[in-house]
Order: sequence, then C-alpha cells, then structure tokens
Amino acid sequence: MATAHPPIAPDPDWLAHRYDPGQDTFHFLQVPRALRQTVPFLTDEHIAGPGDPVVIRRGDCDLTGAAPRLNFIFHSAYCCSTLLANAYDRPGRAFSLKEPVLLNDLVGWRHRGGDPRRIGAVLGDGLRALARPFAQGERCVIKPSNIVNGLAAAMLTERPEAAAVLLYAPLETYLGSIASKRMWGRLWVRELLAGFLKEGLVDLGFEPQAIFLQSDLQVAAVGWLAQHALFAKLARAWPGRVRTLDSEVLLAQPAAALAAIDTLFDVADSDAGRDAIVRSVFRQHAKFGGDFDAEARKADQRAALSLHAEEVGMVLAWAAKVAEGAGVSLVAPAPLLPDAS
Repeated sequence: MATAHPPIAPDPDWLAHRYDPGQDTFHFLQVPRALRQTVPFLTDEHIAGPGDPVVIRRGDCDLTGAAPRLNFIFHSAYCCSTLLANAYDRPGRAFSLKEPVLLNDLVGWRHRGGDPRRIGAVLGDGLRALARPFAQGERCVIKPSNIVNGLAAAMLTERPEAAAVLLYAPLETYLGSIASKRMWGRLWVRELLAGFLKEGLVDLGFEPQAIFLQSDLQVAAVGWLAQHALFAKLARAWPGRVRTLDSEVLLAQPAAALAAIDTLFDVADSDAGRDAIVRSVFRQHAKFGGDFDAEARKADQRAALSLHAEEVGMVLAWAAKVAEGAGVSLVAPAPLLPDAS
C-alpha cells in the first residue's frame, strides 16, 4: 500500500473507500465518475482494480474541499434506491455515492465495541472525505447501505444542513421481492436483522431469541417494521429536513418526486432537466443495465406474490398484529408526495 504524508487532499476521483480504526487511516481508491455511474454499488466487487489504495492518516487529510451541502437517501432495500441515487449524478449540480463501504466500516467498528465518541469524530471526517465534489457547487447525495440506518440520526445531527429521503417499498411488495430471491434473499434478511439487533433497532415486543423460531418471511417483516419505526422517529425528529417516499409513488410520479427532492436537497434544476433524467435514468435497470420497465416490474411483483401468496398473506396479517402491539404505524409519516393510486 502507498502511504501519503500531510497535508494531502486527494483528487475527487479518489474515493474514500475504507476506514481502518486500528491505524486511524482512510484508504482511497481511484474511482472516476464514469465508473461510479455504471456500477450499482461502491463495493470491492465493482470498483477494486489492480492498483493499491492510497492510505492517509485521518489527521493528515485536508477535508476543506468537501461539498457544503450533503444529503441522504436512507432506504429499506429493494425499493429502487439505486435508481434514485443514479438520478442524482448530474454533473455541475449533484453527485451521488451508492453504498460507500467506509460507512459500513464504522458500523462494524461499533458492533465490535468501538468508543462512541471516537466513532462520532470519525463519522464527521468520513462524511467530509466522501463529499468531495467533482465540480464547484455540486451537492453530494449519499445512499448508504441499509445496514448503516442505525447511524442515520448521527449523520443528520453531524450535518445540520443535510436533508434526507427515507425510501421504502410497501411491506407486501418487499416480502414478494425477498421470496422471489429464494435462499439468498432469505439468508440476507436474517443477516440484516442480526445487524439491527446489535444496533438496538428492534423493539417490537418479543425477545430476540423468539426470532429464531420465526419463518424467513416473518424475519423479513420484522426487519421491515424495525426500519419503518426508525424512519418514523427520524421524520418526527427532523420535520423540516426528512421526508418519506413509497417506491411505488416514486415510479408512478418520477418527475414530481424529483422536483420535490430537488427542493428538499437544494439541487437547482429545471422541469426539462428532470424530464431528461426520467427518460434516461428511469428507463435503465439500476443494478443490471438494460431497459427498465415499471410495468414489467409490477408484473414480476405480481408473479412473485402469486407464487408465494399463502405465505405472504399469513405474514402480512401477523405483521399487522405485531405493528399494532408495538405502536408502529404501517403508514409512514411526512410523505414527500401523496399516494395518487
């Protein structure tokens, strides 16, 4: 690994990719904007190349060039969050970061018992290291992995100028997505919920041990309810800065959603500019490339729900009772747009 010396401010092409708490260093990888546009996530699988990272001591990083305005897309997974993040790669206006691993590193550090005060200090510097624009005046939009949702309140506190969209899929749609992914989807929801339990985000009226007796889709519903409860708390805590958005509303009204988010995020654009984004970004599959068709997506959702109808129906009824007992509303507060369905 190449080690740099102070003072240094890497070119914006160099992404603050990882954080090492043992050495208190940031690891930067060269990830040009063009590459960031084409990959679904900023993970090693998609961006690691043959070159070594540049390793810089946190205290030696010159972070004064960070974007003055930072915004977030927090999400509950399988809800078009990558699609929405792609809509905020607008040269000269905004740039987006899709699930930067540096934030996951802070969650892992916290799970290993890291000092909350140190984590808070590194979080502030980490956000500044990530939020380095390619052009002056660009707004930064970060879409963290949803395992990072437990840090959402800390990030909104750290960046008082920041706004956030809390994006989610309806529970029935979410359960259909998980079921359609078979074993890997079912394993993933268990891994996710294990992380939420460590974060203390699950307060639904039963002991953690009881989760091991639940079916895979019950576990998926518990994770969704835990995130829904968190989103409600965030929306109540920051009523002027945080809005919720149903993924189906986003797909039904993309131009209206982008106009509302532009206002929330302080991104200057025109109706014509947003229409161009709808015609391009919203017609390309965010993760796999190729054409994206909202109607085809709905057809796939209906097929998944039909195939697993009995199990999904039973879990929906069970989740409604759990939510009622825990005082969790299934209707998200502070909607960005009304549901026009």
